[in-house]
Amino acid sequence: MPEVSTDESQPDVQPDVQHDAEATTRSHTIQRARATTGSYSITVRLHTGTDPAVVGQLATAVSDAGGITTALDIVESRHDRLVVDLTCSASNGDHANEVVEALRHVSGVTVHKVSDRTFLLHLGGKISVEPTVALRTRDDLSMAYTPGVGRISMAIAEHPEDVRRLTVKGNSVAVVTDGSAVLGLGNIGPAAAMPVMEGKAALFKRFAGIDAWPICLATQDVDEIVRTVELIAPGFGGINLEDIAAPRCFEVEAKLRERLDIPVFHDDQHGTAIVVLAALRNALRCIDRRLEDARIAVSGAGAAGSAIVSLLLSAGARDVVVWDKEGILHRDDETLPPAKRELAGRTNPRGVRGDLHDAVTGADVFIGVSAPDVLAPAWIEDMAPKRIVFALANPDPEVDIAEASRRATVVASGRSDYPNQINNVLAFPGVFRGLLDARATQVTTEMLIRAADAIASVVGDDQLNPNYIIPSVFDPDIAKTVARAIAGPQAEDPATGRMNALPTA
Repeated sequence: MPEVSTDESQPDVQPDVQHDAEATTRSHTIQRARATTGSYSITVRLHTGTDPAVVGQLATAVSDAGGITTALDIVESRHDRLVVDLTCSASNGDHANEVVEALRHVSGVTVHKVSDRTFLLHLGGKISVEPTVALRTRDDLSMAYTPGVGRISMAIAEHPEDVRRLTVKGNSVAVVTDGSAVLGLGNIGPAAAMPVMEGKAALFKRFAGIDAWPICLATQDVDEIVRTVELIAPGFGGINLEDIAAPRCFEVEAKLRERLDIPVFHDDQHGTAIVVLAALRNALRCIDRRLEDARIAVSGAGAAGSAIVSLLLSAGARDVVVWDKEGILHRDDETLPPAKRELAGRTNPRGVRGDLHDAVTGADVFIGVSAPDVLAPAWIEDMAPKRIVFALANPDPEVDIAEASRRATVVASGRSDYPNQINNVLAFPGVFRGLLDARATQVTTEMLIRAADAIASVVGDDQLNPNYIIPSVFDPDIAKTVARAIAGPQAEDPATGRMNALPTA
């Protein structure tokens, strides 16, 4: 476990140490060049002599070790010594250690401190609460708090519907998890899930101006989760379920939708499905195929896979074959768990049986939301002549993206270091912005399809190509476009062009 200094003025973080099995079987140079990432970014404070050649020697040492230097700053200069901060990216913790060791071997250089920049970014958390009104005088306090606030409470007691416009409820979302399926890390518990939920809250604020709060529950019992969320719901305008393992997530979502009068949205299911449908709409345009005519093979029947298949079918897909650890889902297989039996009953119209190779043979589209390396690159050549591969397991996809790119017409992944990243942040901020602005009480399938079509529409005909089927998460039009699709034009203030047009008191 990395050691984080408690002295924030001079934080000292030792690089994380993780074994990278793949690096033992491939060329170090090739592996690092492909996997080097900012998530393993370190800053090394070095003490050196004043020889002008030392700067080049440091950069060369990092490069020879397979790292990428991103910044080199002289923070202190004396007549006999330099203090240098060198920032570089590595592929993992072991690689970061190798880069540091390479720097230690540069003549005349002393490694003084190694700081893991990702850990530094998280010190103290990534979100905070700030008042939206000035509290400078007693007069301010008398209105914002007692006695003035009592008038607002009584007004809400008499007209409960006013709570959305007179409190933060109208712009707030609870990000709820039980810590059972955090990213690709598994069941690591609510405390370890907190940094991810904080990050989700930060994205809500950054991309849609929504105040979101991490709610990490110390239970994985369905009824306890449902009852807890039910009890806190009066303070929120929407519930975002996050990183709850299947099949528990299905039951939690269904029960909450029955009991609450605010929208409930499981991002791992529906956020993923929205972005996949949007990307697939544009990918099919690249190969001149219609969704209704495409043969689609899906790897993975968990939360994301089930939601993707359901949305594709609702949007018009007719031929979807799903493969999971039991093999290709087939309606006659009575040994399947209930959720997969239900999915089998709505898919595989040709009655295909067998393994994943059988599922993808002749298919126009492969969508993977399962596990690394389950799709052999050679199998892609057995698909239709023009083929689409979405390998979305993250960080290690179902097939090597470079290998897939040599064999498929359009390729997408969940990674940010390749074109066509399928990223949920394209969907959920705008979805909730629209839900809150429309004061919606539920999420419908029609809303999800409209959101997907809105995302797809941001990529114009003059922009569309196999390397650009989905817009950037930083495209300023995304959240507003999706929100408008969810809420409809009636929720936009024509005077300001801003969503969230609430009536005045």
